[in-house]
Amino acid sequence: MGKIRMLTEFGQGTSLRRQDYTEAAIRAVRDALWHNSINLAELFGRDKSEMLIDVEIGVAAPDKVDVDTVAAVFPYGRVNVTAVRGGLDVPRADGKAPTVIAVAALSVSFEMEGA
Repeated sequence: MGKIRMLTEFGQGTSLRRQDYTEAAIRAVRDALWHNSINLAELFGRDKSEMLIDVEIGVAAPDKVDVDTVAAVFPYGRVNVTAVRGGLDVPRADGKAPTVIAVAALSVSFEMEGA
């Protein structure tokens, strides 16, 4: 059996004032999830717990993302979260901490026969 990607969704999230990279990442994941209403597991007669969910989070400071907290957003599936350099820190006019923008890419796969 091999891993076959079935779906990819994208989302964006922000932390406007607190420069909270984890919260921006969570908001990006939720944004991506809200774009997806496909009952993918059921289409293939699979249980939702069998979903292999790979999440890549792009932020300016990937070491400041708590990947375990981001993974906890998912109610099912085997989730793997990776934070990478990307996203954007936008300077604020008042000189305080920048607005953090995170980008998320979620890929859902299954182990399938004949892959």
